[in-house]
Amino acid sequence: MLLTDFDYHLPQELIAQSPAEPRDSARLLHFKKTSEVLEDKIFSDIADMLWKNDVLVVNETRVIKARLKWQIVWSDKDCEIFLHTQISENSWDCLVYPGKKLKPWTKVNFKNSTLEWEIIQTSSKWRIVKFNLAGSEFLDAIDSVWETPLPPYIKDSNSPDERYQTVYSDTQKSWSVAAPTAGLHFTPELMQKLEEKWVKIEKVCLHVGLGTFMNVEVENIEDHDMHSEQIYISSEVSDRLNAYKTEWKRIIAVGTTSVRTLESFTNEQWILESGSRDTNIFIYPGYQWRFVESIITNFHLPKSTLLMLVSSFIWDDNRKRVYQHAVDSKYRFFSFWDAMFLE
Repeated sequence: MLLTDFDYHLPQELIAQSPAEPRDSARLLHFKKTSEVLEDKIFSDIADMLWKNDVLVVNETRVIKARLKWQIVWSDKDCEIFLHTQISENSWDCLVYPGKKLKPWTKVNFKNSTLEWEIIQTSSKWRIVKFNLAGSEFLDAIDSVWETPLPPYIKDSNSPDERYQTVYSDTQKSWSVAAPTAGLHFTPELMQKLEEKWVKIEKVCLHVGLGTFMNVEVENIEDHDMHSEQIYISSEVSDRLNAYKTEWKRIIAVGTTSVRTLESFTNEQWILESGSRDTNIFIYPGYQWRFVESIITNFHLPKSTLLMLVSSFIWDDNRKRVYQHAVDSKYRFFSFWDAMFLE
């Protein structure tokens, strides 16, 4: 299966630079696999499309301020550090620029901040950085001087940081470097409407890493080395979800991060397990789906692993038709954002 099979033409003006206001006023493209019917709707319509036998599974991770820019005092050159993956309590695998200047054992501190760090070794792609703070002290320190990272295709957005958080994110699960963007469409009012209709809402966690923005660099996609991310499901949530499955309730994953979490924890007997682990699951056409029955997601980058996941769920010919309809109808693409409901 070739990488070029997952390419499509996207006019640059369809890449949204700012979110819809309010959140649930974004457009929603509805696609039914059984009838192959396409419908243009508004995201708030989801309240009329779901019922008491439906279960929404959302990712409650929260985005941290993972990017810092500054100048080297002695050279006036711009520098940048981007948190990638947590290695230990106070060590992170980071993207550092300029890497040639910031070599192992280089120590850096910042004015008006208690945060200090040093590069302790070079990894295969990044720098492993050790900070002098950890836990809540670390989060408080980066909150004062660091920036919430936006995807590289968003060039000009004045939206506040909170606009890049889901309304159900958990402050105790603040480790993502990017938002689970499909969930950004939900408002507190919409969530309440769904609960009043007896739609079940369950929370899992996948901490999104910088790898979500990495390009696929091989022509045969089966040779792609998928990035790894940390996932978590509590035993209480897995027990309820397994019970819902036996009651024939429909499992609807909000976003590809929820998809990857649920499919990673589902064993060969189609039972959802619980716990904490890393996953590098790579879902592309030919994958045998085990737990997820419907997906709410955004429109994804050409040649991306997320586009391959969607192609696996609705078959590639249908995916091409869905995306062509979205382009022709001038839907807004990527994180800031219109959405699809695939069932």
